[in-house]
Amino acid sequence: MTKTAETKVALVTPDATPDGQDRTGGFGVRSAVSAVAGAVGQGRVVLDESLRLGRELTKIAVGRSEVAPHGGDRRFTDQAWTSNPLYHRVQQTYLASVDAIDGVVEEWGRRVDQRRAQEAAFVSAVLTSALAPTNYLPTNPAAVKEAFDTGGMSLVRGARNYVSDLRRNGGMPQMVDPDAFTVGVDLAVTPGAVVARDEVAEVLQYTPTTETVYERPVLVVPPPIGRFYFLDLRPGRSFVEHAVSRGLRTFMLAWRNPQAEQGDWDLDTYAQRVSDAIDEVREITGSDDVNVIGFCAGGLITTALLNHLAATGDTRVHSMSYAVTMLDFADPAGLAAFSGPSLLKLVKGRSRRNGIISARDMGSAFTWMRPNDLVFNYVVNNYLMGRTPPAFDILAWNADGTNLPGALHVQFLDIFEDNSLATPGAMTSLGTPVDLGRITVPTFVSGAIADHLTSWKNCYRTTQLLSGDSKFVLSFSGHIASLVNPPGNPKSHYWEGGEPGPDPEAWLDAATKKTGSWWEPWADWVSERAGERITASTRLGSDEHTVLGDAPGLYVRDLLPSQVGEQAERN
Repeated sequence: MTKTAETKVALVTPDATPDGQDRTGGFGVRSAVSAVAGAVGQGRVVLDESLRLGRELTKIAVGRSEVAPHGGDRRFTDQAWTSNPLYHRVQQTYLASVDAIDGVVEEWGRRVDQRRAQEAAFVSAVLTSALAPTNYLPTNPAAVKEAFDTGGMSLVRGARNYVSDLRRNGGMPQMVDPDAFTVGVDLAVTPGAVVARDEVAEVLQYTPTTETVYERPVLVVPPPIGRFYFLDLRPGRSFVEHAVSRGLRTFMLAWRNPQAEQGDWDLDTYAQRVSDAIDEVREITGSDDVNVIGFCAGGLITTALLNHLAATGDTRVHSMSYAVTMLDFADPAGLAAFSGPSLLKLVKGRSRRNGIISARDMGSAFTWMRPNDLVFNYVVNNYLMGRTPPAFDILAWNADGTNLPGALHVQFLDIFEDNSLATPGAMTSLGTPVDLGRITVPTFVSGAIADHLTSWKNCYRTTQLLSGDSKFVLSFSGHIASLVNPPGNPKSHYWEGGEPGPDPEAWLDAATKKTGSWWEPWADWVSERAGERITASTRLGSDEHTVLGDAPGLYVRDLLPSQVGEQAERN
């Protein structure tokens, strides 16, 4: 996910290079220049901040400044930043300048609408992150020391890494060694099988690990942005593994990675595939209905289907769970910087022309939302220090992106721009006008307190949009980290409270903070709605839906059945 995208609405309008490929992943130059110009055009504010900066620079020069990095800023951990007078002054000068720029942008943000304020904040964050002294060899003491200690070999390796990234990664620094993990060998290894497949998705069924299981199965709907295995990383870090260990009969939709010829796949295409998967799971298990959990945009897609089911009196879904899913975009929060009308019009046209929005474009857009952590951290590691990126499972998943069909991308943008999913009658799903208020199935809703993509308060709004009984749980951490959140980590925690009312802050004030993972209260909640326990069967699939292959399947590895046959013949 997060990518990531979880609701990762890929609002990508990058500036094109001469070869026609997008590299920045951000919004266009015109929008950026306009935002910055508005901020710096405040004569009085700029003058006040300049005078304050001048006074601070004087203190820095004479060694009396108390400016220091904020807690958690890993850029300035080398001892030289405090012990060496020259480096210490360089550090303080940079930090004081950033504070002055932030002051100008924040003051301007109080006078304009949220979108314009977010644009200015986004641009200033990227620019100030790029200008950090740690990004340049002469002003990075750790990199200078490494160059001396290795006789310059660190710089040779760094140049080699840079050339490799130009060729293989569009000029962006690699976050992880691309050869460190293999899907099906190191990642996505929970035992199971492919029990259904069509051109849109495969359905995976996982092997029970308990003697008894609950009657009513769980269908997991991941986002079509990113591969499903962020929910099945490695043993001990797998949501799927945890669900199976709790006796839940667990099925997973594994979306196919679309190419340009699948550019006409839209919201109805994906909602219909979820509907078909529900029928496949029901036939295999003999259950009349299923519990569903949707992650990120997977929750949005499933909601479109739930609307249709509610309108037609279809009761095949017993309960619905949401993980960091936004349905109401009235307040886009962190995504506001990408919501300008001209920007959205440009992106929609581009998606229609190209048929798809590529994995690289989507990944770059959200990478630049956290430039220090996801860009310049790796510039320093890969190029200045000459080191190989670390082998980290979630970063390997993040680098393994997928495309998004142009038609679905445009619909996501329409939902984002017009808030049409949360507006009764503003759109249709499978031929049925959307009115989320008529969805009455019980819901479990979760958000993440530090989520920069789908704000937890916006996730909370789902409890008010739907009409059934609802439970809300708030996880710690950010978008993807909150999802890859196995029990047992002593730092993990979540908030659990009573019935959610209209005010999210009031709910949080009354909630109880608990150690552990939100996976645990979710499993408790869905188990209460999963029927009786029955003896587990080791047989996967059924006579009608026979096993087509082992999990994690073909689509997650960008393979088609015909290609597997061709490979077998060659071998």
